Amino acid sequence: MPDTTVNGPLTHLGGLSAGEFLAEYWQKRPLLIRGAFPGWQSPLEPEELAGLALEPDVQSRIVRETGSRPPWELRHGPFAERDFTSLPATRWTVLVQGVNHHLPEVAALLDPFRFIPNWRLDDVMVSYAAPGGSVGPHTDSYDVFLLQGLGRRRWAIAEPGPARLIPDLELQVLADFTPTQEWVLEPGDMLYLPPNVPHHGVAEDACMTYSVGFRAPTDQELMAGVFGEIIAHADPAARYGDPDLAPAASPGRIDPAVLARARAMLRATLADDRALDDWFGRHVTTPGADLAPDPDEPGPDAAAIRAHLDAGGVLERSGWSRWAYAEGPPCRLFVNGAAIPVDGPRLAALLCDGAALDGAALAPFLRRPATAALLATLTGMGALEPA
Repeated sequence: MPDTTVNGPLTHLGGLSAGEFLAEYWQKRPLLIRGAFPGWQSPLEPEELAGLALEPDVQSRIVRETGSRPPWELRHGPFAERDFTSLPATRWTVLVQGVNHHLPEVAALLDPFRFIPNWRLDDVMVSYAAPGGSVGPHTDSYDVFLLQGLGRRRWAIAEPGPARLIPDLELQVLADFTPTQEWVLEPGDMLYLPPNVPHHGVAEDACMTYSVGFRAPTDQELMAGVFGEIIAHADPAARYGDPDLAPAASPGRIDPAVLARARAMLRATLADDRALDDWFGRHVTTPGADLAPDPDEPGPDAAAIRAHLDAGGVLERSGWSRWAYAEGPPCRLFVNGAAIPVDGPRLAALLCDGAALDGAALAPFLRRPATAALLATLTGMGALEPA
């Protein structure tokens, strides 16, 4: 994987620095990068991807272009082997979501994109398409890097505009798609697309594509989450009161003073910035319900963690976990939807940004007993794994 230095030119960004890419392309316009990962080889074979699609805890889909009515067929996994053996030779695609949560080799593909904050990174979806296979012209509401891993795929894009969909389809396929640019991507080539750019990828031959996607909560999600939190922690005995009520000259009129009091009540619920910050950190690091496993048994205690590190062991972040922190004060670590106080941003940055944690990296912090206890807590949550 290439260097992720933010100031220098990066091969996987076409020679741009991270800052240049963010300023010129991120959420603005597409970018084709030939040879983004020179010599890179797909860490997955098609048969391995199909094997993942058989697993009950893996999200998978098969999309087939039927050429009849309806013109597209969507099926959800988990699948059985016969589902694949019964497919035709052409014009179908299998898509497996969150492959990085299951395979460390695919999780490593996220590292070159960590110039974008952790909480914005979502997952790596991997697709295999038979010749002619596609999921139809469509738009995505998120940023995506499309890395060609095997074979060739022809990508076409169109100008953003009002999206009219083919009716009565479970898939959101555009009814109108007029390409303005198109390219054939070879292994190692990559296409960046901002949100809402119409695009259509068709397999020239049997091919695999790795889609590095990003998450961005909608206004509706944020409001629903915040107000759900407020309601859950609201005092059920609190009630509007008006002990200074004066006789109403017009019973139908809502007095301006009443409206002001009601506004003040609502605004007071949003006045605690610390509570809002904590909610946001917990919200954006909460993994999908199908990802976070329940630990089978209690994790090691602080003494066992120290012994593991002293013996040359390391701690690795689990593939499904999400990490972020807010400097505060006080500094808080957000891991898989939990907010945990931590002894300063240096330790929080080390825990969130490093691929692996060993005794040498943690030594300056292990002088405090609280650090080993924190590592034991994170291991017990399944967010860290001794290795």
